[in-house]
Amino acid sequence: MWFAAAKVIISAGVIAFSSWLAGKRPDLAGFIIALPLATLLALPFAHMSFQDPENSIRFARSILVAVPLSLTFFVPFLLAGKLQWPFWALYVTGILCIGIAYAVHRFIMNYI
Repeated sequence: MWFAAAKVIISAGVIAFSSWLAGKRPDLAGFIIALPLATLLALPFAHMSFQDPENSIRFARSILVAVPLSLTFFVPFLLAGKLQWPFWALYVTGILCIGIAYAVHRFIMNYI
């Protein structure tokens, strides 16, 4: 129970700090969020919880494949000047891009 509570507090603290920092130093906050913070937290938490090295390694491989694919979320924002769409249209399109990226991720993970 204490371990689960500690995981929640640590994770929430990192997210809260980053969102607070975005108001003061958006450039630094963006860099921090671009770091694999979730991975740096989730990998050891999962390994300590399940003590399964094979599963931890597969988890890390999945993350490696998913990171570049997850960046497809930002493609509509990159094209925002040309598309001239409102924020929410760009956001929803980014989420749709992530859905497609997930299908590609599942395909790749079947082969590694």
